[in-house]
Amino acid sequence: MDLNQTPSANRIHIAFFGMRNAGKSSLMNAVTGQNLAVVSDVKGTTTDPVLKSMELLPLGPVTIIDTAGLDDTGALGKLRTEKTMQILRKTDIAVLVVDSTCGISFFDEEILNLIIKQKIPYVIAYNKIDLQKSLKQQLQTDEHTIFVSASTGEGIHELKEKLAHFTKTKQEKFILKDIVAPKDVVVLVIPIDKAAPKGRLILPQQQVIRELLDIGATAVMTQDDNLLNTLNNLKEKPRLVITDSQAFAKVNKIVPKDIELTSFSILFSRYKGNLQRQVQAVKVLDTIKDHDKILIAEGCTHHRQCDDIGTVKLPNWIRNYTKANPDFTFTSGTEFPQDVSSYKLIIHCGGCMLNEREMQARLKIAQSQNIPMSNYGTIIAYVNGILQRTIQPLHFFDK
Repeated sequence: MDLNQTPSANRIHIAFFGMRNAGKSSLMNAVTGQNLAVVSDVKGTTTDPVLKSMELLPLGPVTIIDTAGLDDTGALGKLRTEKTMQILRKTDIAVLVVDSTCGISFFDEEILNLIIKQKIPYVIAYNKIDLQKSLKQQLQTDEHTIFVSASTGEGIHELKEKLAHFTKTKQEKFILKDIVAPKDVVVLVIPIDKAAPKGRLILPQQQVIRELLDIGATAVMTQDDNLLNTLNNLKEKPRLVITDSQAFAKVNKIVPKDIELTSFSILFSRYKGNLQRQVQAVKVLDTIKDHDKILIAEGCTHHRQCDDIGTVKLPNWIRNYTKANPDFTFTSGTEFPQDVSSYKLIIHCGGCMLNEREMQARLKIAQSQNIPMSNYGTIIAYVNGILQRTIQPLHFFDK
């Protein structure tokens, strides 16, 4: 990964949907000006979703997604269309590509209804308009409709302008700008253990440091073993200490009570999740019994270490706190079940590798089935008896 690139989770995700041979791949190539996807007259050329991060003017940093045809057939086709449905969870802007020579299909209307239901900004791009010029007069159009031709370039500039309009209306969110002021000192506690990636910081740490620099604050980085020495050497009391949640117990003992404390995971819960609901969900731990099902979900995939936080540390902390032996299920990456009704509790990571829409989609799945969903940081703070302390810096009680 190029560390100078905008992280995928912070990019606008633009997905192209439509029937096989509607020209999704050709249109995507025309919009980007690159041959990102294989183009063929053979139906079903695109099998799995193809994601490409790039700079797309006038939009800026985006992730372009090409999907399999909605009318794909057979057992494999069913799996491919299920993957296409998963893409909806992370889609910020949807482009429904319709073959002008065939018109809008049942499958097109089906996906369009889902797009509208999920309140995803969308464009219906009638492709191959060079082969069906009369369609412009036949159709009642609105602000969502555009006529294009991937082969001649007609309407491509106008399509890009429409997409850019949607990105301009997206409200910018911040991790720390409403909490930390210029010239504030913030101490970041970054344990370097076996789980830490060699030679680099993990994404939440990178993003927090970058935002502190943008604010004009001072970021002081240290490991948990050197935290006390670091605090003693500071000439002024830091505005805030942010730690990896795994070190909460140790860091809480070191940081004086008059210095505010939180974690990267809790910050990201507020940034792209729902901190209030995730704080409320932790109380379910007090009712956990043997064999209750708990889902522990991560937004990224990585090599599991022997002391992995998701599969080892969290279950152990929960067993110690509840004095029970629940049954744990683990998911990672794009895999997140649509049916979560059998779980007593869902615990999710901070979601740094997921865009906000996908994180919100997972929260909605849980909420629609009345299953409490919490966060790594809030759970770890709760079992250590410091949850109120760790959410206080985020003005949680002011809302």
